[in-house]
Amino acid sequence: MENRRAIFLDRDGVINKAIIRAGGFSSPWSLDEFEIIDEVEEVLKEFKKLEFLNIIITNQPDIARGNLLLRELEKMHQIILERLPVDDIQYCPHDDKDNCDCRKPKPGMILRAAQKWNIDLNHSYVIGDRWKDIKASKAAGCKAFLIRREYNLDYQEDYDFEINNLKEVVEFIKKLENL
Repeated sequence: MENRRAIFLDRDGVINKAIIRAGGFSSPWSLDEFEIIDEVEEVLKEFKKLEFLNIIITNQPDIARGNLLLRELEKMHQIILERLPVDDIQYCPHDDKDNCDCRKPKPGMILRAAQKWNIDLNHSYVIGDRWKDIKASKAAGCKAFLIRREYNLDYQEDYDFEINNLKEVVEFIKKLENL
């Protein structure tokens, strides 16, 4: 079987809207707060047409912190799998102090998905909105897209491409892959 290509997508701020909480941006803690961003379905369909796997990689430390119940997270992921052309969802339920290998910026989720799906990481991409996404991408050997959001305007290093929305990625990848 030949190696496949993948688009690894962060979840919060890329697939669904980030929540404003206590003066900062946060993951949704309940199904009531969970809202998929409008353009996501259309863009993920485009990635599939270009023969990429769509794999979500998401840190969910609010499970370890007691702010998010695992069953709520599973409901959110079920909605994603039912509504969007997503092949897999990898998540890390740990907090920084757990020092696991799956929590971004470590590349554990990407590496596990690559093994599971026979993915060529050198021809795959990570799309994220935080420095941890970019660092995980680099550690795994993927190219990194940073989606600009109001909460990451000060981040200026490591990413390969800067975009303003998910739709821009499709044209970038068509050019990069000569499609």
